[in-house]
Parts: sequence; structure tokens; C-alpha cells
Amino acid sequence: MKQLMRLFSILRISIKYRLDTFIPQSRQKRFTKLFIKMIAPFNSADDDRGVRLRTALQELGPVFVKFGQLLSTRRDLLPPDIADELALLQDQVPPFDSSKSVAIIEAALGQPVTQAFAEFSEAPLASASVAQVHAAKMHDGLDVVVKVIRPGIEKIIHKDIQLLFLIARMLERFSLDGRRMRLTEVVSDYEHTIFDELDLKREAANCSQLKRNFEQSDKLRSLLFIPAVIWKLSGPNIMVMERIYGVPVSDIETLNKKNTNLKALAESGVEIFFTQVFEHNFFHADMHPGNIFVDATTPATPRYIGIDCAIMGSLSDFDRYYLARNLLAVFNRDYSQVARLHIESGWVPPGTNVQSFEGMIRSACEPIFEKPLSEISFGTLLIYLFQVARRFGMEVQPSLVLLQKTLLNIEGLGRQLYPDLDLWQTAHPFLENWMAERYSPKRLLSELKNQSPALLEALPALPDLLLRQLHQFNGTATSGSAASNGASSQLQGRIDGLERALDRQQNFLTAVTVIALLSLLSATAYLALN
Repeated sequence: MKQLMRLFSILRISIKYRLDTFIPQSRQKRFTKLFIKMIAPFNSADDDRGVRLRTALQELGPVFVKFGQLLSTRRDLLPPDIADELALLQDQVPPFDSSKSVAIIEAALGQPVTQAFAEFSEAPLASASVAQVHAAKMHDGLDVVVKVIRPGIEKIIHKDIQLLFLIARMLERFSLDGRRMRLTEVVSDYEHTIFDELDLKREAANCSQLKRNFEQSDKLRSLLFIPAVIWKLSGPNIMVMERIYGVPVSDIETLNKKNTNLKALAESGVEIFFTQVFEHNFFHADMHPGNIFVDATTPATPRYIGIDCAIMGSLSDFDRYYLARNLLAVFNRDYSQVARLHIESGWVPPGTNVQSFEGMIRSACEPIFEKPLSEISFGTLLIYLFQVARRFGMEVQPSLVLLQKTLLNIEGLGRQLYPDLDLWQTAHPFLENWMAERYSPKRLLSELKNQSPALLEALPALPDLLLRQLHQFNGTATSGSAASNGASSQLQGRIDGLERALDRQQNFLTAVTVIALLSLLSATAYLALN
């Protein structure tokens, strides 16, 4: 009954904001048109369609708001006006009863909050769709925040997800745009994303990994700070972290008052993004302004503070390599190479007409390059490439979608801080250096050194593997016919001889392998010292 009432509520809000106009008249059934005329005769569809969709999602509640946020990242599928409006969705939700929050914390910790913390503020510090945050102080004087999952939110999310699937299937059935946007796939991606956000232990692990990545050197530490997790007080539904004090990155006025070097800050954001994607292969995929603060204690060299690591992304080595080469080829306007790389990587089918694909890429990219480099949107360029590739059968992977979303966020943020930001000036040398270092002899030797135990383990077994394959081949040959008996006997004789030879060579092979690996390790040491 509750599910039915929720469905009627969704229907009422959909009619209120005339979301029926998203379905072409030609695809609407007769009873649908009559129903709309009866229920919403006075509702106007004069407002911009993107505004109506955004407002409807806000009224439907936090689960739909977060879905709209995810949908806004699919700019390779959405019309620009709708994507722009959905990007404005803000995840601001009234806090839940503090007594429930305290009860959840005490149940998770097995002790009262007054015992776990020297101080605890029952008034929420912040509130979002799936959790809220309280301020506290540890007994050693450390200021912390306690993040708590909303009670009952999992059931609400599960029910609304099922309704989202129903709506997506209906839109795909009645709307060509719905089918083109593959809404059921988008809902499926969203389902995995939002349920991952409910596991705060997972988020805590992400925070720890990201913090460790940026504490490897003084240079990286100067770019990004991630607060430490208090693991002894954290679990699946609560997380305790050190409290951060910084200026919201969107508060340009305060940053200017502190004489913050906004150009350096914007360029640092670009460097952080490319470092996370290409060097660490572990990037914060939810870097909207609400999750980013600035430490401006040294205004000339400000650094970012990142929070909320629930959504993280990573790419395969294969995709990183082809992505880097694609970006370099695009900005060199080598469209032929871009087309070939898409086919080599498997992003588009192998039978794709290279000349036709190259022509489409050129027609999409050339108008963009008419602008000065400082005005070119890196994220938009990537979107255009995905849109062109989709026409040739490319299936955009969730990891690449997260990358695109993060790049758009970083680029928009950088241009807000410093409108003349030339993203390519920072990105180009980074990508070239990464490519050069990744495939340098020194790194290849390092990789070989890392893999040497596996190689030593596998190489002695190679002769046996080869013999098994030959015996299988012989068995297949002898099962054919009597006429093959002479040939199979001859083959068996050769196999027996090969087996004896391999048996003599096996120890020799192992010894040679060890000598070769020792030589390579010595060469690696020599390169490292010189």
C-alpha cells in the first residue's frame, strides 16, 4: 500500500511539473493524453524543461536528488540544457532527530557518547541525504566529527530505486530519448553508487588510502590534505574523523580577503586531478564544492582539503594508457590517431570505418579549437569525443563516466577560482612526462623485478605445460581415423624425444632464468644509482 501511495505521489509531482512533455506526442497513448488533460488542465509547461525536471526531483526527495546529480554527469547522453540544470541540484536535507543519532552512535560503540568523547554536540553540524555529522572532542583534545547514517534510509532507498527502475523502463518504452539514454543502465549504476555510500567503513578505507597517497612526498602533501580516520571508533554506520577548519572553496570573497593566490590554487587542482588519475589510479569522484575546502594559512601556497570519499574511481592500466594518448593526440589535432586509438583500445568495434570515424571526430573538435586554449573546456571536449564514439557503437564504462564527471567538476572549480586558467598548459607536460616515465627502461626493469618471483615460479612448469598441449594434440589426432595411425606414431616418437630433451633442459632453464633475473636486478640498481 505504501509503495502504491509513493507511486501516486511521484505521478502527482510529475504531472504538476508537466514531465509528460518529455514524452513525444506521437508516443503518448490516447488514454495518457486524456488522463493528463483531466488531471493537469491548469499546469503550465511554459517553464524551461530542465528547470521543471530539477524542481520535480527536489520535491521527490533526497534519493531522487542524488539520482539527478548522477544523471547530470551523463553529458554524453543528455541535452546540454537538461544537464546544466541537473548540475545545480544541491543535496541539502533537514537533519533527523538527534536522539536517534546518539542512539545509533552508542549502539555502534557499545558505550555512552559521554564516555567515548570528552565533548559531544547533539546539534548536527551538517546534514545530507544519507547521513549527518556531529562535532565532538576526543579525550586527548583532538577535535573530530562523527558521521552517522540516517536510520531507515536503506529501506527508503531500496523502495525508491525500484520505482526509479519502473519509471526508467516506462520512459525507454515510450520515448526515443529514454532508450538512447539507456536509463535502466543509469539507474543500475546509481543503485551501486548509493548503496556503497551507506557503508561508512568503505568510505573510511577510501579516506585512509587517499591520505596515504598524498603523504608520499612534501610536494604532494602541499597540494591536498585528507583528515585522518579514528578507526577504533568507526564502523559500517558511523565514522569518526579529525575535524577540518578551512574556507569553503566556493567562498571566493573570503579567499580574496585572505590574499589567497587563486591562480596557484586553480593550477593545483588540475595537478591533483591528474596525479590521482594517472599516478595513483585512485581519484576522488565526488569533488563538488561542498566537499572541498581551502587551507589558506599560507596564502601564497594554499592547499586543498578534501572530505567525503564515499565515491572513488579508478581505471585499468589499459584505459589510462589509451586515455593519455587520446588526450595528447586530440590537442595535437591528430584525429587519425584518435580514431585508431579508439579502435585499438576496443572502445569502438574493430570493424569501424576509420575514415568516417576520423571525419566525425574532426567535425566535433575543430570548432572547439577556434577558441583560445585558456577558453577550451577539457571536460566538454571529452564529452564530445564520447558522443561521437557512441554513434559508432562505443559503450561508455562507469569508470570513464566518473572520470568525466570529476574532470568537469575540477575544471569548473578551477575556472571559478581563476577564469584565465589554461588547463592544457598544466595537463600537457604532466601527460607527456607520465608517458615517458611509464615506458622508460628504468620503470620496465622495476616492473620485471616486481614480477620476478612469479616468473621464477612459472618458468620451470613451462616444459610440462608444453608437453600436455602436445599430448592433447596427439590425442585429438589419434581419435580421427585408422588412417592417421602411422602419422600419430611418428608424432608420438617425436614427442617422446622432445620430452627427454626438455627433461634435460629444465634444470638448465631454471639456472639461466635465475642468472638473467640477477643480471636485470643489477642493471636496475645501476640505473637507480646513476
